Amino acid sequence: MTAPTFDLQSHSTHSDGVLPPAEVVARAADAGVELLALTDHDTVAGVDEALAAARVDGRIRVVPAVEISAVDGDHEDLHLLGYGIDHHDPALLADLVRWRGDRAARIGRMEDALRELGWEVDAAPLAARRAADRPVGRPHLAQAVTSHPANAERLRAEGLDDGFGPLLEAYLVPGAPAFARRTTPTVGEAIAAVHEAGGVAVWAHPFWDVDDPAAVASALRRFRDEHGIDGVEAFYAAHSEEQTRFLVRTARELGLLTTGSADFHGPRHGLFDGFRAFALHGETPDLGPIGGGGG
Repeated sequence: MTAPTFDLQSHSTHSDGVLPPAEVVARAADAGVELLALTDHDTVAGVDEALAAARVDGRIRVVPAVEISAVDGDHEDLHLLGYGIDHHDPALLADLVRWRGDRAARIGRMEDALRELGWEVDAAPLAARRAADRPVGRPHLAQAVTSHPANAERLRAEGLDDGFGPLLEAYLVPGAPAFARRTTPTVGEAIAAVHEAGGVAVWAHPFWDVDDPAAVASALRRFRDEHGIDGVEAFYAAHSEEQTRFLVRTARELGLLTTGSADFHGPRHGLFDGFRAFALHGETPDLGPIGGGGG
């Protein structure tokens, strides 16, 4: 059976995307995507809107999904994708609330650290997101610094005046001056939550977080053996051909699914600004139940 044209990671205004869910769905359909996942970070608040938009559109199917930021040893921000979940499951919703609370506390600590380092932070957009119960992540915090006019001269002096990305990389990543760790969930907790909500758990873009192929393979085997992970995002906009083929080969050895995405965030995003912007490199994806389920 031929897999549908898929793009299984995208983001809306409910996390760090710039378009509402219905517009994400419309743009994906216009790009020829037949199977889409809206995978906002630690929230399923946009899933119902995306599902409704897909039903009206008629060209595209949306699988209920979420992207969960998880802790694994020294890696405090590994991403787990949950597909085919019951996005109204009370236990899952309670977990997401708790995990967003941890994320919010971490962002608050980083905000305080930036101020201690002499940066001004535009609190208004952060407060607006919090009031709307939308997650506040590092991109939003970085934007709150780079958009404040009082920081303009210092941003130029430090070479950080090309959007919010350079500021984020200089101050808000592991080892940087204003970085603070998350504490929960672990990878195992995230996978368990996805499974308990009836979903399929997939490790997102492994080479975004782990450089060494042997370390990726070791972690993937551990996630399978200890926590029952179901698959890996082998096909990804930022993966090289060598990385893609390695992940497909490793997944086959471990009996895991292989998915893929362009990780759409918005039309003006520096890296993730379109759909279907990933290559299969002659390999065959294995979407398993994700490709055949409904939304």
